[in-house]
Amino acid sequence: MELADQIAEVPLFKGLPREQLNEVANIAVDKKCRKGLTLFSEGSSATGFYIVISGKIKVYKVSLEGKEQILHIFGTGELFGEVPVFAGGQFPAHAETLEASRVMFIPRDAFIGLLQREPSLSLNMLGILCQRLRRFTHLIEDLSLKEVPGRLAAYFLYLSNRRKGSDAFDLDITKAQLASFLGTIPETLSRILSRMSQQQLIQVEGRTITLLNHEALESLAAGEKLVS
Repeated sequence: MELADQIAEVPLFKGLPREQLNEVANIAVDKKCRKGLTLFSEGSSATGFYIVISGKIKVYKVSLEGKEQILHIFGTGELFGEVPVFAGGQFPAHAETLEASRVMFIPRDAFIGLLQREPSLSLNMLGILCQRLRRFTHLIEDLSLKEVPGRLAAYFLYLSNRRKGSDAFDLDITKAQLASFLGTIPETLSRILSRMSQQQLIQVEGRTITLLNHEALESLAAGEKLVS
């Protein structure tokens, strides 16, 4: 598949005519990355942003004590690192590949020139930035106001909705990475998964999670406590 065809599948570029897709392809830098590769570090100059063609990328911060907090895990078709590119300055977090991945790097200056020539692309970008702001607002709310069972229930419901309401899905990250994303430790996560299973809220088989009681999970996500 040509790079322009792959770019056409990215939400940011939906609806662009072939001529503009080719322009994007001309400025894009196609990168194949091994697992565990750092794409950028907190504080490094934001000279462009990235789009995931295949694989998974985690964006995270590290506390002064060395604790890692995953902010988001990006998959195929998603872009990351775009906010500091347009705000100016440095990347506010780290980005690392969770598996062998392929990404496109879009240089800032060349992309801004493209935005000036194609206003509809600016509207697409604005929509994506609004979605990103909403997502991080929910993350901050979850980490500050909800206990870990509520955060986990909300995440499972999110995964179910993302898979068009399917009750069964595979975790696409390790339990250690999930614990980091939820702001807890693997041991605590394991205990909560066991309690949810015992109370028949979910079923866990390896990496496969099946939701058994949506109503109870929604109550947990809304702030109700998990029965001890």
